[in-house]
Amino acid sequence: MWLALRRLRWARRVAATPLQACWRQPLPDRHRDWRAGSFLVCDGEMSSLDPARGELLSLGWVAIANGAIELASARHQLLASERGVGHSATIHQITDRDLADAPAPATAMAALLQAAAGRVLVFHHARLDLAYLNRLSHRLYGAPLLLPVVDTLELERARQQRRGHPIPAAALTLQACRARYGLPAHGAHNALLDALATAELLLAQIAHRSNRRGRT
Repeated sequence: MWLALRRLRWARRVAATPLQACWRQPLPDRHRDWRAGSFLVCDGEMSSLDPARGELLSLGWVAIANGAIELASARHQLLASERGVGHSATIHQITDRDLADAPAPATAMAALLQAAAGRVLVFHHARLDLAYLNRLSHRLYGAPLLLPVVDTLELERARQQRRGHPIPAAALTLQACRARYGLPAHGAHNALLDALATAELLLAQIAHRSNRRGRT
């Protein structure tokens, strides 16, 4: 409900944009069994951990529907950069040459919004990804994304708190969270690979907490 109300505030600004088209799809029902819903698991690679200084360099996403990862939906999109990748290339291996022919951020965002319509977004450490995506959305459409979000990092933090375990930051990385569920190590710092790894983690988290009544 609160998302729908917040969207009303921005409705005039987003008219005739890809964000408006995304908002036209009904919001997911929070009370339905999760298997009846649809999710879009996303990850981004950036040139800095500071959204005010960095740029979004790549996006990866994959859908979950009917309780399973839809590999055919997987996408990896590079974004044109105005400032260059700088020292961040040592982490994600994306170079300025890789981005030379990349589409404009508006093209990548439009594709993401088309895939996200009617779905719940999923991130591991949503705060960082959403900071970049909302900043870009404001620049392109004059409004934040205002889409429903699940954060696998926060799900794991809540689980550990319920168990009374201390939660150092290193215990909440994507790799560390996956390891607790017996999931194998993956090639980190690639947006699509991280999105796939996050999708697997979400399914493992749900399976761990499943019961006969299901999960909403």
